[in-house]
Amino acid sequence: MKVIGLNASPKGKESNTLKLVKAVLKGAEQEGAQTELVDIYKLKIDFCTACGTCYAKGECTLIDDFSDLFDKMTNSDGIVLGAPNYIDSVPAPMKAVFDRVADAIHCQMFTGKYGCSVCTAGGSGQDEVVGYMNRVLTTLGATVVGGVGVAIGRDPLALQKTEKQAYDLGIKLAQSIRGEHKYPEQDEIHKQKREYFCQLVKYNKDKFAHEYDWYVQMGWMK
Repeated sequence: MKVIGLNASPKGKESNTLKLVKAVLKGAEQEGAQTELVDIYKLKIDFCTACGTCYAKGECTLIDDFSDLFDKMTNSDGIVLGAPNYIDSVPAPMKAVFDRVADAIHCQMFTGKYGCSVCTAGGSGQDEVVGYMNRVLTTLGATVVGGVGVAIGRDPLALQKTEKQAYDLGIKLAQSIRGEHKYPEQDEIHKQKREYFCQLVKYNKDKFAHEYDWYVQMGWMK
């Protein structure tokens, strides 16, 4: 069982978001998971140019650290997303990662994976950002097990309490990977999304050759 945590905070070791991501990973480790922590700010992730090469060939024309990061994500059973609230959204490096996974969205490549998100904020908006990151995971095909957000501007002690919640979230993530928790409502959502993207790829199979082949290989093409 492998779980990867992505931290998108520019504050390095001083990051409060990092503390939450580490807490989730520690909880997953308690349940036997092998974990890896990735600092997004230490990577070179260029902006998507919308060239469409990934749809056609399954390759990206940009040469940076994204391919290695994506390999780690696709080789993981669980994914933890962590970010501070930057104007009701995630910092630019995390958004750059999201924009580069369009091919994985079309192909629902995270089907069978589980994920969760954590967010810190100064005053408010943490729950909205958690919801946004979890929607990204769902859009990729992953099943979301929960999320934790905290505003610490007026209560620095709130972070310590939230770390315990993040730890428990990590436990639930690992247990979900093992099949100990079921998510029938999300299963239906995933089914509908896969059918939608299957038809999208089918209607554009000349432009989306790689993705069409993916659906055929997965046995999803109807």
